[in-house]
Amino acid sequence: MATKKLCDSFSKTLIDEVHKWGSMKQMGVSLRCMLDFGSVQSERNMILAAQFLHRELPVRIARRAIELESLPYGLSEKPAVVKVRDWYLDSFRDLRSFPEIKNANDEREFTRMIKMIKVRHNNVVPAMALGVQQLKKSLDPKLDYEDLDEIHQFLDRFYMSRIGIRMLIGQHVAVHDPNQPPNCIGYIHAKMSPIQVAKDASEDARSVCLREYGSAPNVNIYGDPSFTFPYVPAHLHMMVFELVKNSLRAVQERYMESDKPAPPICIMVADGEEDVTIKVSDEGGGIARSGLPRIFTYLYSTANDPVYERLDVGSADVVTMAGYGYGLPICRLYARYFGGDLQIISMEGYGTDAYLHLSRLGDSQEPLP
Repeated sequence: MATKKLCDSFSKTLIDEVHKWGSMKQMGVSLRCMLDFGSVQSERNMILAAQFLHRELPVRIARRAIELESLPYGLSEKPAVVKVRDWYLDSFRDLRSFPEIKNANDEREFTRMIKMIKVRHNNVVPAMALGVQQLKKSLDPKLDYEDLDEIHQFLDRFYMSRIGIRMLIGQHVAVHDPNQPPNCIGYIHAKMSPIQVAKDASEDARSVCLREYGSAPNVNIYGDPSFTFPYVPAHLHMMVFELVKNSLRAVQERYMESDKPAPPICIMVADGEEDVTIKVSDEGGGIARSGLPRIFTYLYSTANDPVYERLDVGSADVVTMAGYGYGLPICRLYARYFGGDLQIISMEGYGTDAYLHLSRLGDSQEPLP
């Protein structure tokens, strides 16, 4: 069955406009800028923010839609990828057909619309994962995953852009919420405690491990509990959850048949001048050096393949992370989005240390693909 090309489902006028907007320059925003702007919640600021999004979102969405149309190895033709492309084009059309924002009423309508766009894109990660699985099934099994570098680079750009789009929409929508917790400005917590977030994320990861294996190693957390800095708790929770979940699984599987008790996972939080660094250490046996380059690719997972079981995953981005082999590469993108990074250092035969660096200054611009 031939896949519908763009021009079959969308008008030529729209496609021309997508190409026009896709060639425009994107404007990166920093965490500090979002924090400062959101902390003064005047009607004027809300209108200015909406006007910025009205211009910025179509540029970012158009770029991804164009790229989705011309992927290597026939990935663009996979049904799941066509579906994602159509979501992007629908969102582009909604944004472009929304009139100029002139007053508070326009701004409220616009906010309602972008909230719907965010929901429309909830399942982009599992849908793209499914597209990649469909591609893997059709490729020569002898093909080395390093040969699929173009696809890895595309997915890095695509998911980084998605993090940015969701952050901008989510931040604007959340600033409207009258029931925001104290010190929260939209998605950003001005006084976030990394120790507290690490505790919550570890408990969530342990409960997943308990459910799967019937027991779970302990997690010990070290650092100053009173230390806080501005960051997005949901992003940090997701990253720590993923790292701890991987460590728990490695330790659990290594000690399952052993008489010795499973050693705990250790989390260390260090606050430096420039970076807050969170180290997650385990004694789960480590990763062979030959396998290390593969842990950041999207076509490699050691877990079972859950994509087919639940493409109807709920709206929580966190749930859609587990087991696609997407956890680590997407974690690294979240860290890099606000100027941080993720490094994995392994001692085969002993264990693994993951270093999550977060920029404490919050002044780096979004890395726009």
